[in-house]
Amino acid sequence: MEQRTPATVARNSGSGQADATDLASRIAKGELSAADATEAALARIEAVNPALNAVVQRMDDEARTAAAAADRAVAAGREPGPLHGVPITVKINIDQKGQATDNGTVLARDTIATEDNPVVANLRRAGAIVVGRTNAPVYSMRWFTDNTLHGPTFNPWSRDHTVGGSSGGAAASVASGMVPLAHGNDIGGSVRYPAACNGLSGLRPSYGRVPSFNGTAAKGSGPGSVASQLMAVQGPIGLSVRDVELGFTAMAVPSLDDPRTMPFVITPKETPRRAAVVPESAWPFCHDDVARAVFEAGERLSRAGWDVVEATLPNLTELYRMWGAIVVPELIATLEPVLDRSGDENIVTSVGFWKQAFGQVSMADTVAAIARRHGILREWLHLLEEFPVLLMPVSLMPAFPRLADVQSAEMTSHIMQAQSPMLVISVLGLPGLSVPVTMSKTGASGEPAQLPLGVQVVAAPWREDMCFAAGADIEAAQPLFCPIDPK
Repeated sequence: MEQRTPATVARNSGSGQADATDLASRIAKGELSAADATEAALARIEAVNPALNAVVQRMDDEARTAAAAADRAVAAGREPGPLHGVPITVKINIDQKGQATDNGTVLARDTIATEDNPVVANLRRAGAIVVGRTNAPVYSMRWFTDNTLHGPTFNPWSRDHTVGGSSGGAAASVASGMVPLAHGNDIGGSVRYPAACNGLSGLRPSYGRVPSFNGTAAKGSGPGSVASQLMAVQGPIGLSVRDVELGFTAMAVPSLDDPRTMPFVITPKETPRRAAVVPESAWPFCHDDVARAVFEAGERLSRAGWDVVEATLPNLTELYRMWGAIVVPELIATLEPVLDRSGDENIVTSVGFWKQAFGQVSMADTVAAIARRHGILREWLHLLEEFPVLLMPVSLMPAFPRLADVQSAEMTSHIMQAQSPMLVISVLGLPGLSVPVTMSKTGASGEPAQLPLGVQVVAAPWREDMCFAAGADIEAAQPLFCPIDPK
């Protein structure tokens, strides 16, 4: 017998598509209740979360109360929001009123938020029902999701491979059918990588599109370090491209608490359907299955009427090193003083290996990198005028074995280089959408493994619409990968 999930509730109500978009539509029409969708989500969490440890804080009572209010609003004829009654999860590193923003560490487990982060407030105003909070590595600074406070989160496709990081709990909650849509965030790839590892779509929006402000951490001073102000964004992970677009629309409401967000909307101009595929030769290495996925995605766009060519992007190696020059010194300065007290050996080891991977970086190096970034971005903007969509890997390798990043400095250096397609997009502040395409034949270490592979669709700043257009055409050639039962 099929287990009840938010997806199967929609299917069993006559839906042909198991995603948040369908749920929101049916709830708004009164064909399905928010209470039913919420109960299905809670039941699915009860059934599969013990095997995955994706949701580390359940919110059953609060979710039921919110769902009942959502159903009363529909009955009263009030205009529903775009996510009205849809169950979602929120990551543990974001303020949510009355909940702990614990960042996966015992040092912050009693840090209770008194207000919602603007992105959470936006999701609630859109009608979303928060059913739980999802796991992340300590301070969300690893490609692998585990910590000593909550334990590891497992990939529903393979317990032996990373679920991705840092929004690994978010991705596992969607892939396993607990919810159709989850909140995540991304400074180097923390939305895109978990999405790819789990067979999902996930968006890193443009810089300035989605607001964020943690009062628990910032204490009124602003959004944080220079690196976070330049690169850290909030974004959705969903079952489908249209879900991710729906989640992004709900999230992208400006807030005075985040000066990076702008209080107006740019109306996208009519844009030619041209895409440039970045060949595998552009990267230091590329797994054969990953190269195959990018080629297949390009073929799908071509069949859908896009003009697709190969193109080499400028300054890829320099941009990869630039990410390290901007992020790593601040990471060391802010985290090293507290890491030893965190009681988490893996984050201590991992950050130590990050230092070795990028080498000695001076303040002069950081300042020079920030200055140089502007000139390279100008070059890319001219390229994006000619080719409004760029198609490249998410990671150069399939999902790595669990805890590979604490094996050695050499392995961590290899992992960081494998993530370079995500890091270069973060440095430039461009939108990047991860879309699943196919399955790998082997894992990152050459072991036999059937793992989801995604591609990254990149566009110019504020042109998420082009990411969604291309992503939808890539996705249309196959059934959705998820939800799945944990293996």
